[in-house]
Amino acid sequence: MAVRTGIGYDVHRLEPGHPLWLGGVNIPFEEGLAGHSDGDVLVHALVDALLGAAGLGDMGTYFPSSDPQYRGVSSLLFLRHAATLLKQRGWRVVNLDATIVAERPRLAPFSDNMREVIAESMSLSQEQVNIKSKTSDGLGFTGRGEGIAAYAIATIEGEG
Repeated sequence: MAVRTGIGYDVHRLEPGHPLWLGGVNIPFEEGLAGHSDGDVLVHALVDALLGAAGLGDMGTYFPSSDPQYRGVSSLLFLRHAATLLKQRGWRVVNLDATIVAERPRLAPFSDNMREVIAESMSLSQEQVNIKSKTSDGLGFTGRGEGIAAYAIATIEGEG
């Protein structure tokens, strides 16, 4: 049985007039993440980590921002597709771990809900999904509140 690990990263700008979606959860906030889809940086980072672990490229390979059919869609669609691709190739997700970097809003109260939504979307147990949130202590674009970033790591196993 082979074990592989992949890393994902994403960042989007915060802008007024957009809803804030993180981990498939709508977070009450006066700004949201601008993007071609719903801008969910957490899910985008997870998708790239999963695809990377399986050696399947990145999110843009399957869901290019130039494709109008993905305009405004829930990023959970991308996550479910990545899970299906891995399963078709004989991979099983062992663990997902992610960190969201945002000065505000405070995200810790939403972490369990994000874990639940992500786990359910991928038919995983909540114990296989971990979500953390950190600030940048006022440094950089996240510290200035200009955007939100997410880092993710996925561990998979299988015959691949």
